[in-house]
Amino acid sequence: MSSRRRVAFVVNGSPGSPMSTRAEAFARALGEDFDCVLLHRQPRKLWAIAELVSGLHALRPEAVYVLDLGYSGVAAAALHGLRGRCPRIVDTGDAIAALARSVGGRGRVGELLTEALEQFGLRTADAIVVRGTFHQRLLSGQGIASTVIQDGVHVDAFLPRPAEELRRKLGLEGVLTVGILGSSIWSERLQVAVGWELVELMRLLKGRPVKGVLIGDGSGVPHLRERCRRHGIEDQMLFIDRVPYESVPEYLGALDVVLSTQSNDVVGQVRTTGKLPLYMANGRFILATDVGEASLVLPEEMRVPYEGVVDTAYPARLAERVEGLLARPERLRAGESLVGVAREKFDYPVLAARVREVLERFMRSR
Repeated sequence: MSSRRRVAFVVNGSPGSPMSTRAEAFARALGEDFDCVLLHRQPRKLWAIAELVSGLHALRPEAVYVLDLGYSGVAAAALHGLRGRCPRIVDTGDAIAALARSVGGRGRVGELLTEALEQFGLRTADAIVVRGTFHQRLLSGQGIASTVIQDGVHVDAFLPRPAEELRRKLGLEGVLTVGILGSSIWSERLQVAVGWELVELMRLLKGRPVKGVLIGDGSGVPHLRERCRRHGIEDQMLFIDRVPYESVPEYLGALDVVLSTQSNDVVGQVRTTGKLPLYMANGRFILATDVGEASLVLPEEMRVPYEGVVDTAYPARLAERVEGLLARPERLRAGESLVGVAREKFDYPVLAARVREVLERFMRSR
């Protein structure tokens, strides 16, 4: 049996999910000092809880690190803790109760259950890890201490690479490309999905040498396609299905400008958003809402004011910035400076060192 201290990373997600990638990166970086084991949540909640508890009982870890405030992982870690003292660390990137209220669709009972889960997870854990600086400030105001460990990226794997051949293949030659990477889920309550601002931007720039690119799938895509049809800009938008993680850097390289949009409310303010480090490591020119972690790490020319939850005036502000880049395309090279920032602030080895400090602190207290 290994003499290293055992840490169980409980992932509220399936293998290959963003949280699994984060857990795998931490486990790999911490492997010399800890015996790290990943446990993934299964789709069915009750069965998932039972399976996770059984796995934790069998592993007998000296610390449990739960990624995301999901019912299954939080409940399993708490139930395992009934057998004896075992530090529990919760790693969260969202204000989940505020998010549930904003998106809607869960009903009042669902929202109350989400709020109860959030409070239970935050107030019973031995340590809280948040992925945004403003989240730490929000929790501090509630008397809850936390450590900031942002969303991460394998910087060396995402470094810029030639994309001329891919641009030719996709029909993106001779235009300025503006894109978004991510799942596009339709919100009935808000009547928007990831990419809504890109479609509106293309509408405002109709006929200009600019093309929008959405990389990802989800329930929002048919709605966005319909808006393109209605505005007569179908030829100015390219929809690409989700691509394998290892191919993401190449596809990002085909984009001149990438958008990172967060609402200017609690939901958006607390986030780093996992796409931001990827964009930075790839040296893209980013146009981001001046909200959350982006407001702290991006230069002024890449930050765009945004008001409220759905800012209908935002696409016009984006259009003004894109017109400026069309006039001065050499400014696109400013994105190259972001690679160094990503290496300093978001590279997984840097983040894993902070995870090590948290584990050491609470394992000693055990």
